[in-house]
Amino acid sequence: MTDSDDARMTRLLSGLPTAAQERLRETDWASHQHAYGSGEDVPALLCSLVDEDAEVRAEALAALDMGVLHQGSVYSVTAPAALFVAAIIDHPLGLTEHEGHLPWDDTPPRTLRAALLGRLGQVAEAAGYGEDPARDRADVAWQPWDENREDERDLDELAALQACRDIRPALYDAVEPFLSSPDPHICEAAIGAAVPLLRAPALADRIPRAAGLLRTRLRTMTGRRERATVARALSLWGSDTSDLLVDSDPAVRVCAALGPVRVDRPRALAVLLDALRDPRTTDGWFPEPLYGVDGWFRFTVLRSALDLAASFEEVAPVVTAMVAEGRSSITDFESGPILLRAFPAGYDPARSLTSAQRALLRAFIETDEVTGSIRSNGSWFRAAGLPEDPEGIAAML
Repeated sequence: MTDSDDARMTRLLSGLPTAAQERLRETDWASHQHAYGSGEDVPALLCSLVDEDAEVRAEALAALDMGVLHQGSVYSVTAPAALFVAAIIDHPLGLTEHEGHLPWDDTPPRTLRAALLGRLGQVAEAAGYGEDPARDRADVAWQPWDENREDERDLDELAALQACRDIRPALYDAVEPFLSSPDPHICEAAIGAAVPLLRAPALADRIPRAAGLLRTRLRTMTGRRERATVARALSLWGSDTSDLLVDSDPAVRVCAALGPVRVDRPRALAVLLDALRDPRTTDGWFPEPLYGVDGWFRFTVLRSALDLAASFEEVAPVVTAMVAEGRSSITDFESGPILLRAFPAGYDPARSLTSAQRALLRAFIETDEVTGSIRSNGSWFRAAGLPEDPEGIAAML
């Protein structure tokens, strides 16, 4: 480093909270790895998160995305870096705003604090994936062949994953104070981080307090996005959201039905299916996706409905109509999950198809010429034990 770089680092270090300084000193960064090699460059990157220059902060956040948590993958450097981020959440620069640095980051300007809370949420999401296979199947990114990949991880990957799971209590301690933030953007980011953190088995006892904090906030919230964010959190934590299932706002009702509903399951499923009958309206509720929600919002609604249904017949009319619409965007995110729910144990030639299964397969055949609904979903048809071409499906009917 140049003399000016040394002076800059000295200045940044002196302004860090004690916990952050200790994390930098006590971690052997060179012994850790990120997506592009040794973690020896990570301390400078982390310190840049609190640089006075907004562009430098944005570059540091982008570098965290690209290397420390690359496309949702965790590395040995991920856990100590996350603990550093947790230690600077309340830094005075946390309320400064900046724009995204990456070309594809078109989100509006946000505070550093909201961005850092978002990074902790991403670490928690990555740490929790694979921990509860039944829960993962309701995730929009889940594919049936993913479960077979768990055994392919080497010891270093497994150690990095476990390290991220082990630090979740510390991360939540840093996040919880901001569940009561008067700033709606910071509060939303905190909820977005708290949702995956509190789904960790070791943190289940923290849910009642967190739910209480959100219920208190809900009394003063009026905006759709704010109220829907709280409803989604309560639902995913398994809290009783029966009162929100009858809310006047359909977006709030749907978010209250997204989790493992333990009270009034039929009403929750009806709410989800209503939203899927008009997917374009549902997709328009949140122009900027909610924290933790990927892709079109209908994808998340669909996965939750399929997971909540006691049988395929409960959802068959609505989801078959979705396939019959023939949208080209349904590959993997809609057609595949629908197909696997119709054949959860795989197709058995010794058993006759049900009327619901026949209607679904007929819809696939009728839309295949336009959308490739069968050929484009070959992996899903294979996973369901079905032929991977229209001719083979037609021969079954």
